[in-house]
Amino acid sequence: MNIDKDLKRIGEQERELQFDSFDLEAAWQLGSTLRRMAAERKLGVVIDITLFSMQVFYAALEGATPDNPNWVRRKRNTVFRLFKSSYSTGLGLLKQQTNLQAKLGLPDAEYAAHGGSFPIVVKGTGCIGAVTVSGLPQREDHNMVVEALAELLGKNHDDLKLEG
Repeated sequence: MNIDKDLKRIGEQERELQFDSFDLEAAWQLGSTLRRMAAERKLGVVIDITLFSMQVFYAALEGATPDNPNWVRRKRNTVFRLFKSSYSTGLGLLKQQTNLQAKLGLPDAEYAAHGGSFPIVVKGTGCIGAVTVSGLPQREDHNMVVEALAELLGKNHDDLKLEG
């Protein structure tokens, strides 16, 4: 893994994977896409879509653990605080050889800079929420979210996915 290449690609993902509008139907479609992907691949994950106003989709698949909802909450909090993917945040901190507590005073009990949470951005509005997956290694959590967003938004996933 090359941190600089991944950070550049994640920046591209965050610019490309934005919605013209996002409502409860879009949340259902995104969550259902993620759930279908996880079920087909027999992945034990938790899937969460939360807007700043409320949780709008949640699913836990066979094999998920009691720790996954807490990871979802902490990764989502990171997106809500910084308005960028939790994986981008984690890689940036790794590159700087620091962490959220040391850099921003954010406690580990409430925030996690691990892959799997991605901002829901509406063009012309900004970040309105986050879509989060927990249960896989962090890079795979991130990749799964990006794949579902690309599918839903009609983008070419091969052009956006992380290499390697």
